[in-house]
Amino acid sequence: MKVSVVICTYAMERYDVFSECVESVLAQRYDPLETVIVVDGNDAVYDRVENDFGDHDDVVVHCNDENQGISYSRTKGAELADGEVVAFIDDDAVAEPDWIDELARVYEETDANAVGGHVAADWVTEKPDFFPAEFYWLVGCDERGMGEHMEELRNTYGSNISYRRDIFLNVGGYDQNTGRKGDRHIQAHEAPVCIRIANKYGTGVIYNTDAVVHHKLFDYRGEFRWLVFRSFWQGYSKRIMDLLLPEAAGDKNDYLKQLMLEFVPSRLRNLAISPSLPKVKQLVAIFVFTAAVGFGYLYGLSKSDASLIGEES
Repeated sequence: MKVSVVICTYAMERYDVFSECVESVLAQRYDPLETVIVVDGNDAVYDRVENDFGDHDDVVVHCNDENQGISYSRTKGAELADGEVVAFIDDDAVAEPDWIDELARVYEETDANAVGGHVAADWVTEKPDFFPAEFYWLVGCDERGMGEHMEELRNTYGSNISYRRDIFLNVGGYDQNTGRKGDRHIQAHEAPVCIRIANKYGTGVIYNTDAVVHHKLFDYRGEFRWLVFRSFWQGYSKRIMDLLLPEAAGDKNDYLKQLMLEFVPSRLRNLAISPSLPKVKQLVAIFVFTAAVGFGYLYGLSKSDASLIGEES
């Protein structure tokens, strides 16, 4: 079973980080493997990628005519790929050598249509003491309560997810109303495609925690202000997803219930037994981030449906 790994990039500023990502994919133990690199409308980056990786066997390099955003680029990569399975990794992540082995094993042993793995936080700077594990999803890493090994989830995160290529394309790939594009900070682009696959084919994403990638977290991702900003746009993105897939609207309530009825009480009990300033900071952060998500959702409600999803349709 051939697997194609799609890596999308667009900026020159962290080309060294992107290169580390590509090298980790080229070093995978799995065979046959194809690497598809999509440069999102930056000719200078494309020329450098071509020079560095274009002569490797089983490497395809493509450049969009203009900046199209992550959702378009990832779907384009899947269209260019010829593997039976297409896997995605962020350009600021590094894969363990057996990453594809572990993803492919699930497809070979089950009838899975989508398989994801564990996204581990790799702090390039010092991890902030206020950042609660329950909100690691803000930075694209697995959060507390994400799921159990080999459990079927709605979705895993974009730095470690894969699909049977024909099924991914049959449901339309990633929706261009979601996903970051330039200064447009829309998130949650994995969820709609995974929900469409589950609705059409009856299965969600199998979560193999043995398939590991390490997602680099730079200084700005540990800034409180940036995380509040990110939380706001996550809430706004959830409103867009409600419009795209009304049947998924209850998912955010399930998360909020687990957060407030399970995780917060356990933190309060732990704080009473062993008080510390970082624990207090993390509790405060949970409430601030939750409120920011709510405000983002309400802001989305204040917009017309056409302004939320019409511009990118």
